[in-house]
Amino acid sequence: MTEEHVILVDEDNQPIGTAPKAKVHHANTPLHRAFSCFVFNSRGELLLQQRAHHKVTWPGIWSNSCCGHPLPDEIYEDAVQRRLEEELGMTQVALQLALPDYRYRAEMLGVVENEFCPVWVGLSDATPKPNPDEVAAVQTRPWAEFLSGVIAKADPFYQALSPWCRAETRLLTEGDALGRFLREHGLAS
Repeated sequence: MTEEHVILVDEDNQPIGTAPKAKVHHANTPLHRAFSCFVFNSRGELLLQQRAHHKVTWPGIWSNSCCGHPLPDEIYEDAVQRRLEEELGMTQVALQLALPDYRYRAEMLGVVENEFCPVWVGLSDATPKPNPDEVAAVQTRPWAEFLSGVIAKADPFYQALSPWCRAETRLLTEGDALGRFLREHGLAS
């Protein structure tokens, strides 16, 4: 298996090179491309994952359905589908780009995330088959309940979600991309 590389970018999200994924996340993580995905089922429930406990970034933390990095010369949608299959054993998820310009920086245990991270939403009724190298556990929560929990910040579960998941959840409610996606799939009125 070849070493996976991430795409390094400048402040305008223009590629400036690549770096090995295994060596890019540290205290001075360079700005690079990533993506995030929120997968819903036909009951309007959001799939959440607990990151594997041995991961370098945010080990054991609950987060949205899937995150990852596009490979050099890989388009985002293909990267999202690839990681959904690698992490959760899910294929052919109906995807839509919801937040094309999301960018964040976060730190945990001395490791920094520094990413341009477009957010995708998806629909699938497939049963996840978590890859233990990537995912410790999965669960679903009704979207309205999840959203209320993130906004209220009262429940320790919601306080402990990954910082990007909390921020992306709030941003998804500000525009109409998520609402449009849910309506198109009969998941919202």
